[in-house]
Amino acid sequence: MRNGADCVRASDAQARSEQWMSDQQVHSGFDCDPSTKSVAVPIYQTVAYAFDSAAHGAALFDLEVEGYRYSRISNPTNAVLERRVADLEGGVDALSVSTGQAAVHFAVLAVTEEGRTLVSVPQLYGTTHTLLAHILPRYGVKTRFSRSDKPADLAALIDESTSAVFCETVGNPAGNVCDLEAIAAVAHRAGVPLIVDNTVPTPMLVRPIDYGADVVVHSLTKFLGGHGTTLGGIIVDAGKFPWEAHGARFPMLTQPDDSYHGLVYTEHYGPQAYIGRCRSVYQRTMGAVLSPLSAFLLLQGIETVALRMERHVENARRVAEFLRADRRVASVSYAGFPDSPYYPLVQKYLGGRACSLLTFAIRGGYDAGTRFYDALRLFKRLVNLGDAKSLACHPASTTHRQMSAEEQRLAGIGPETLRLSVGIEHIDDIIADLDQALTAATSG
Repeated sequence: MRNGADCVRASDAQARSEQWMSDQQVHSGFDCDPSTKSVAVPIYQTVAYAFDSAAHGAALFDLEVEGYRYSRISNPTNAVLERRVADLEGGVDALSVSTGQAAVHFAVLAVTEEGRTLVSVPQLYGTTHTLLAHILPRYGVKTRFSRSDKPADLAALIDESTSAVFCETVGNPAGNVCDLEAIAAVAHRAGVPLIVDNTVPTPMLVRPIDYGADVVVHSLTKFLGGHGTTLGGIIVDAGKFPWEAHGARFPMLTQPDDSYHGLVYTEHYGPQAYIGRCRSVYQRTMGAVLSPLSAFLLLQGIETVALRMERHVENARRVAEFLRADRRVASVSYAGFPDSPYYPLVQKYLGGRACSLLTFAIRGGYDAGTRFYDALRLFKRLVNLGDAKSLACHPASTTHRQMSAEEQRLAGIGPETLRLSVGIEHIDDIIADLDQALTAATSG
């Protein structure tokens, strides 16, 4: 379902250019309203849509014609958001949902079923780990976590029961950078898709689909929205995975669906079969719906994401250098340092632009870290990231509290770890706040 003028698709070369991306973040998916000529995306605050006739209503519900029927399934405002993010990520279509966690949940459910398994890297956001390690197994879907993010460790866990491989482009909060191209090759050799959470770098730094990812998810709440005001998530379908070639592994896409009058998704939707099933099955029946007002607010954030990411990246680099040079700091984990094991992947995938998420530890351990955290003034003490504001978090006691000590270690955190999401304030003020907090933590 699309609203307004169709955007002109660029060539692959153009799609990779910063110039094209900067234009698409503002214009993709909407030209102007055909009735009023408004150039701002309208907020369609409506529950349902009128049918021309009984036959028209039936045709909509039978998926025989394009159109809107009920906002739990699709909405014109949300459709602009979906088109814009799909274009930025290089996908064929997208589904917006209420939160990033709903996006992850629907993304994996759409390709698996009871008795199947998923394979994942260990460096994950805490709630995603909880979903994969504890919630889905109650419904018969188990996740095998590899020892590391190395492709060989993932490959060792894949077998005939595997439905998908999952990773975060840049782990939250570990800051590791996954070798997307190599992991995609591992997944594809086994006949399964690669699902990638690209929340932290955004398509402004890397487009996983360009390196073989089949599905990309985002918490729009974070960098794409960028202002800490609006929850949202999105699933982007690359439209490239050969579901029919692996039909025995994916009957939910290639065989008739009894819940939808025998619909075969690969036959009806073609390259958009996966996202069609996400919408027709999970959005329709589970209803994790993004409101049109939230879609509108997230679109405002996306219009400036390229500019914000430039400032985020540069400020984070300066912060990492400051912390590493300070004797009061015990360690800094930042993939942009040349001696980081992830530095070559930062060059390959992120164009040398390490993300603004980093972790560090203060000399004096947990107690000193607590004093530092309590002394912050400019940095906000909360569990979000990707806000224009600088944010600080203690993962072991908040976002990753439900994980065991060993699971936390594999995720890249310890009891002393502090996570920073470096914002777009003036760098001198950011460093001054860190400096005074370090003094408070280590004096006396």
